[in-house]
Amino acid sequence: MTERLLVVVAHPDDETFGTGSLIAAAAKAGVEVTVCCATRGEAGEAHGVSPGADLAAVREGELRAAGAELGVHRIVLLDYRDSDMAGVPAEGTLCAADPSELVEAVRAVVAEVRPSVVVTLDPDHGDGHRDHATIGRATIDACPEDMRVYVFAVTRSLLARWFALMQEVRPDTAHLELDRQGLGRPDADITTVVDVRSVRGVRERAIALHRSQVPPSEGMPEDLLTDFLETDRLVRISPPWPGGPVETGLF
Repeated sequence: MTERLLVVVAHPDDETFGTGSLIAAAAKAGVEVTVCCATRGEAGEAHGVSPGADLAAVREGELRAAGAELGVHRIVLLDYRDSDMAGVPAEGTLCAADPSELVEAVRAVVAEVRPSVVVTLDPDHGDGHRDHATIGRATIDACPEDMRVYVFAVTRSLLARWFALMQEVRPDTAHLELDRQGLGRPDADITTVVDVRSVRGVRERAIALHRSQVPPSEGMPEDLLTDFLETDRLVRISPPWPGGPVETGLF
């Protein structure tokens, strides 16, 4: 029977900048990968996008191009709008959605895809973007208790190194305005570590297809870039992690 991976994210580029190597490695191994994206990223950056262009359409196109490069079988869009990083969420945005409605929307995708494994964004110790936390929590709540569910994690130690770099190379980024208390997963929480060196080239090509966005890897020194692009870290949410040695794969 074909293994199926469902990756649930908030914006176009999350699937690549975050889980891209995991997706590419799974597809390479013959796993059928579906990406469910909650928004079209209307509030994101617009580098190189013509004034007046439909940024939502641009970013959806980038999502589909990058997904094809990574080996994604299918992309599902939930049609919420990007909430941006601060301010009162506007009507129709992901963070303004009724939580139970959002859970039901994700649950319908889970029921249709029937995944062997679900991976989503970390709702508790993520990178500070509220849309990431919102879709992560809804996905965990939408999955049956016996389904294998993981959150994609960026460790606290790695995130601290990234913030230090951003202070030097991109001091105007909105990420530096976040309250960093609690951001990033404590390293001790990690249950699953996946070696994804073999698909680094695929991931880098997919990153380049999100032309309207500045990737978090931009300007990274090689040692930090290697940590971001060649090893993926996850926390298993269900069934509960029994402890012991970390897992080295999802399938």
